[in-house]
Amino acid sequence: MHERTVGRERGITITGLLILVAFVGLFVYAGIRLTPIYIEYMAVAKAVSSLKADADGGPKAMQIALEKRFDIDDVKSISWKDVQITKEGSGYSVHVAYDAETPFVGNIGFVVHFDNTVLVGGATGP
Repeated sequence: MHERTVGRERGITITGLLILVAFVGLFVYAGIRLTPIYIEYMAVAKAVSSLKADADGGPKAMQIALEKRFDIDDVKSISWKDVQITKEGSGYSVHVAYDAETPFVGNIGFVVHFDNTVLVGGATGP
């Protein structure tokens, strides 16, 4: 009869390692699926913020500038027609609100809501 050493084994089993890798991989994959949506939102926010140069031409000039910028940046989740431009004080309030969708796994997907308002042109006041 031989003796077994009494002590605790340390480490992770192969099953535990596979579960951990699958769990981390799921979050990495979610990040990969969501990254293009946020990159597109950054392009939309940049286009709206850059309207300050076009505010002197009024809403029509801002809409034309948005259309061009959305085409150049290949924005697909929102159209320039969906952007609300309203007079506010001596300037304009440009409001962008939209939902972007991306598939994840099977019939599961993500819906991300974006909402941004930028004041352009002139000083705004009461």
